[in-house]
Amino acid sequence: MHYRPVGRALLGGELVGRKWPPPDARIRTNAMPIRQLAPSVTIRIAAGEVVERPASVVKELVENALDSGASEVTVTLAGGGTELIRVQDNGCGIAAEEVPLAFQRYATSKLTGLEDFDQLRTLGFRGEALPTIAAVADMTLVTRPAGAHGGYAYHVRAGVLMDQGPRAAPPGTTITVRDLFREVPARRKFLRAQATEASHCIQVVTQYALARADIRFSVTNENRRVLQTPGSEALRDGAAAVLGADTAAQLLELPPDPNANPLISVTGLVSPSGITRSSRGGISLFVNGRWVQNRSLAYAIEEAYQNLLMVGRYPIAVLNVALPPSEVDVNVHPRKMEVRFTGEREVFAAVQRAVRGALIGQQPGAHTLTGYGAAAAPAFTTLSPMASQSALQFQVAAAPPPLEPPRVLMPADVHGPEPEATGRRLPLLRVVGQMGGTYLVTESPEGMYLVDQHAAHERVRYERVLAELQDRPVESQGLLEPRLLQLAPEEVPLLFAERSLLERFGFQFEEFGDREVLLRAMPAGVRLATVPQFIAEIAQGLRAGESRTERLATSIACHSAVRAGDPLTLPEMRSLLEDLEVCHAPQTCPHGRPTMLHMSVAQLEREFGRRG
Repeated sequence: MHYRPVGRALLGGELVGRKWPPPDARIRTNAMPIRQLAPSVTIRIAAGEVVERPASVVKELVENALDSGASEVTVTLAGGGTELIRVQDNGCGIAAEEVPLAFQRYATSKLTGLEDFDQLRTLGFRGEALPTIAAVADMTLVTRPAGAHGGYAYHVRAGVLMDQGPRAAPPGTTITVRDLFREVPARRKFLRAQATEASHCIQVVTQYALARADIRFSVTNENRRVLQTPGSEALRDGAAAVLGADTAAQLLELPPDPNANPLISVTGLVSPSGITRSSRGGISLFVNGRWVQNRSLAYAIEEAYQNLLMVGRYPIAVLNVALPPSEVDVNVHPRKMEVRFTGEREVFAAVQRAVRGALIGQQPGAHTLTGYGAAAAPAFTTLSPMASQSALQFQVAAAPPPLEPPRVLMPADVHGPEPEATGRRLPLLRVVGQMGGTYLVTESPEGMYLVDQHAAHERVRYERVLAELQDRPVESQGLLEPRLLQLAPEEVPLLFAERSLLERFGFQFEEFGDREVLLRAMPAGVRLATVPQFIAEIAQGLRAGESRTERLATSIACHSAVRAGDPLTLPEMRSLLEDLEVCHAPQTCPHGRPTMLHMSVAQLEREFGRRG
């Protein structure tokens, strides 16, 4: 068998001219006896499933703290969680004689037999967290049960016991994890920037702070207090600590439903249709108090908002679904983030009905569309089945065949001769008017075009921002009075780490406390009222690993573009089309939505019965 040489561009030049894979790396199909893996190998494999990143450690330790009956949980982070993760609680603690057993795989106080799976009410149950974390880090546990005269310490490094013995300690348990993945360089190599990893760690705690408003949570990252909840048992108070007081005050509480399934309880808060996010990151789902990720539940929430939100916008939701433990399977994956329901349809319907009930009960006039202006929704006429069969069919406008260089037709140009063919990206257009304060009605020799003014202006602003960055920082507009902004806990490390980049994009701000910044300037054209939402979208993109430059350019374009509902004069409409014509990709906005729809003359003639 022959192997092609691998070039420098692929493997850094070390294997130029060699065959790949090398002969000694080829898979052998014989002489491979089956062996029992050593415990040190199996624990490392398990750690790869349970401990994916620093946030996985935080999740396991916080869940253990909650299972211990703690009323206070304190989390301390450094180096994005790779240098330090400390979780302290005031729970029941662990008896000294049981501490060594807690570091053995599958040793747990939460299960005794198979029948317990049907009555599982704790967040943890596998008995894998402590041994798997200790296998890939330096870990110290200090614990003291309530009523005990003293505490006990247990120190493990990379799976090896280093020290143990009595130690003075307050009631509860403190677990300190240092040098995470130091013995697993391959895993550390794939971690993101420290600010991103810290943001993921903080997000874990904020999720449980939303689920357990009765517990006081505190998070300190790099000596900065980024989260402190009151532990008042009021869900809205917990939401205020995480989402901000202004946002929490506007959330809608799910009303009781007398017709609901008695075995399924859905409680929580959802945003009115005027408060949205650009991603599903604002949806927090819990099943029996466990933070989960479930597409069916998220879709049920989105379906409840059907026809209330713009495309690409998502609500804020904090929902807990309570049902008998026997009706939900949490033993799907070692990370325990996925669940399955016995009655999937019933749970879906219960969530959708509960959210819809909250939305129906909101104040009249609250249905505004954040990010696209507050214009009243137009009234639509429902077509009869016969009429719907011949409803007008628009097509997304594609790049036209080559014509003349870009220009916008004035009224006198419509009946003129066709120019010679050259390259162009848009058809020749003449502005007819504006429809619904949102769409430009235009015509060309090829038919009618409807242009989405927001999407079109987004494309123009996006390409201009990127072009401007080639030579200088984005134009900034100073504020007459600085604006005090409170950041979400998970936004803090990301935005401070990217401060120099944000300044290139026109932001100027000063630190003003652990979670507050004093905004002094922002990108030109961005509306001050949208800045908190703007920052949340930026942080979401950074945490998801999107290109920083493109994410910022997209956000600036979106928040500085004209909105749906903004009236435009005829010269402004013409100017917008002229600007769109010189864009490199005028057919779509930066989010991928079409900027225009086309109906040909032939289609119109068929609809009016002029041709068959």
